[in-house]
Parts: sequence; structure tokens; C-alpha cells
Amino acid sequence: MTRPTRIVLASRPKGAPTAENFRVEEFDLPEAREGEVTLRILYLSLDPYMRGRMSDAKSYAAPTPVDGVMEGETVCEVSRSRDPAFKPGDIVRARTGWCTHAVLAGSSVYHFNTHGAPDTTAIGILGMPGFTAYSGMKVIGQPKSGETVVVAAASGPVGSMVGQLARLAGARAVGIAGGKDKCDFVRNELGFDAVVDHRSKDFVTDLEHACPNGIDVYFENVGGHVWDAVLPLLNQFARVPVCGLVATYNGAGAGEHDRLPGTMGAILRRSIQVRGFIQTEFVKDHYKDFEKEIGPLVANGSIKYREDVVDGLENAPSAFIGMLDGKNFGKLLVRVV
Repeated sequence: MTRPTRIVLASRPKGAPTAENFRVEEFDLPEAREGEVTLRILYLSLDPYMRGRMSDAKSYAAPTPVDGVMEGETVCEVSRSRDPAFKPGDIVRARTGWCTHAVLAGSSVYHFNTHGAPDTTAIGILGMPGFTAYSGMKVIGQPKSGETVVVAAASGPVGSMVGQLARLAGARAVGIAGGKDKCDFVRNELGFDAVVDHRSKDFVTDLEHACPNGIDVYFENVGGHVWDAVLPLLNQFARVPVCGLVATYNGAGAGEHDRLPGTMGAILRRSIQVRGFIQTEFVKDHYKDFEKEIGPLVANGSIKYREDVVDGLENAPSAFIGMLDGKNFGKLLVRVV
């Protein structure tokens, strides 16, 4: 076995993360004890929430400690097992963090069923990102036939699912993406009704033209200037599930203005429902339905997705930094071994 390697948080970033905030180090892998399994990591999921864990600001989850392993969900192969629920060769999902090998309690490791889709989908379209879209739409967004649903980062694992779920509900799906290639993918491959490039100088008017009847559901995962363009278009009784604000994760940029007064005023005048959520709060009531409903649709190609795979754990920091700047195209994964 190659020497186990992990990536730890070397220092807390000030603003955008840099390579100096990460450290690659070798470590000694302990022997599995009773009830534990030894895992070889195959794929690591890189997600925007990880930027929040690099900060020590109060949040819904504890921050990653300095010198602690960067947090992340992975697809793994069981190499040794002292838990009767697992055997060597099993492909499983676990929260191992950014590493090549791990030893975990079997109770924190999960079998998964992708219904024949690739194993990578278990940490993408059929994992946390897909369930974020599914639960936010089902519980909060609740799109209806004939309504208009808008989502930013529409080519990514959450946004792409949101738009496709809107279409399945009979709603009109409008995507917001950055650049011609991503916009073409959203329109031509994912089947959205319209797509708008947020990098365009005409973004605000383009979004207005794409939503002639206003916006009934806006799935918020970006914030920033995208929210500025969306807010005036929200209809009375619009629903806004909020799962992320990636535009603000590295801190406010120069020239950023206070959006709170305008946002609160619109919420009041138009009876808009804004509901922040973390997908884990919906797992108990909705995850089984998600697996049963969405798994077969992904496997048979009815729901489409795209993955952006980077090779080598050592390249995770640069890929993560690029993701926060929108450089990935699809669900960002690291092929670890």
C-alpha cells in the first residue's frame, strides 16, 4: 500500500483561500478495531460549503481545526473490515475528509444504491448535492405547473437538478450560468426553457426578458449581483429556498452594498417566503423518497448531469480554489487513487 496521505488546513484564509492555507502530509494509518473498517478512498467530493468550515466564524457546523483534515464526503473501497455489515471490496460512501485512506466506525459508513448509474453519482447528483435540490424544491419551493422557476449555478450539481425537477413539475425552468459553454449545456443538454449568462453586461435585462411573467420560485445558492437582478422579478407569494451564498464565501468585495433593506422591504410588500435550510434537516423524512424517485431517472438518462473530475489528491486545493471562482463545469470530484 502506498503511504497514506491527507490534506490538512494549514491556516485560516483571509478572503479567498490560497495554496498556503493547505498542507499535504503523510500519516500512519491505524489498525481497524472491532466495529471499524479500513477504507481506500476512490473519489472525493469538493463542495462550496467547505469554505465555511475553513473559517472559525460561528455556523451550523463546527469549523475544521487548524492542522485538522479538510472535511469531505467520499466514495471508498473497503480494504479490511471488522464490522460484519461490510466486507473487503464493498464500495461505500463515508465522510473521510481529504485523504487517501481512513479507518472509521462502521456505523458512519454507508452502502448506497445508484440503480446502475456510476458510483461517483453517490456523492453528486444522487448524493448530498442532488438531495439538496430535491428537498429544497419539495419542501420549500413546491413548483406548480405553469410557474417560473429560476436557479443560479445552473450547470452545477444542485442547479442542474433544480431545473430538471421544475420541468418534471410542469414549471418553466430558467437557468443562470457563467459563460457560453455552460449556458449551452443548460439549454441544450439539460433542457431548461431559457438560460441567462450572469457575466453578460446585459444580464439584468436578459433575465427580465427570460421571465416575462416574473419569478415564482428562486432557488438561491449564489447571492451577490445575481440576487440583485432576481429580487425585483419575484412575484407575490414567491418562494426562495436558500442553500448557499457562494458569492459571499470569500468575504464582501469592493463596492458591495447593503442588500438587507431592499430585500426585507420586498419580502414584506410581496409576501415572499425566504427559507434557509441545510439538507440534513430533511433526510429523515425525504431521503428514501429521493433515492426511490430520482435514482432510476438518473440511471436511465431522464435526469442528466455532468461531472468535472480532477486526478490526484494533491490537486484538490487548486481545484477547490478554482471552484469558488466558478472554474469547474459540473460536479467537482477528485479521483484520489
